[in-house]
Amino acid sequence: MTDVTRILACVERGETAAAEELLPLVYDELRRLAADKMAREKPGQTLQATALVHEAFLRLVDQNTASQWNSRGHFFAAAAEAMRRILVERARHRSSQKAGGRYERVELIDIEAPADPAFADLLALHDALVKLEQKDQRKSELVKLRFFAGLTNEEAARVLGISPSTADNDWAYARAWLRLEMGADTGPSF
Repeated sequence: MTDVTRILACVERGETAAAEELLPLVYDELRRLAADKMAREKPGQTLQATALVHEAFLRLVDQNTASQWNSRGHFFAAAAEAMRRILVERARHRSSQKAGGRYERVELIDIEAPADPAFADLLALHDALVKLEQKDQRKSELVKLRFFAGLTNEEAARVLGISPSTADNDWAYARAWLRLEMGADTGPSF
């Protein structure tokens, strides 16, 4: 019987000191397993492999839910399952409405400032956008998202629920229309 199997048997019997002996023996393998799991996750993950190992280990040696492990391999299979469940729980939490749902966290320093609206006549742009909105609301919304919110064409397309190529076409049309409506000299540089 290996040390790990012997210690696992002690953990099953409820010996609390056995769990302290177990972690140093299995930590490197659990860490490698966690790193493999984390490599398959989406970028921007806040959970680190070390934290995943510790959370999974705590679940595995919890006195209330400790399982009987037949072997070292059975223990590591249970560890992999515990890690999977932790990652699934975190993914569900991140996608919940309370945690922001489908919205992606963006650091403010990563956002480009919107175009400078301090051009000659902001009121002229407003009036032109009102006219464009009467003519084509989607194109008007696209201009607002691009110009005032500072979104990229792809981001604005996602918000509007249109394809990026449609957004490209709408953007080209709206820019030309606004230049004509406002006069090339007085309007903003789109």
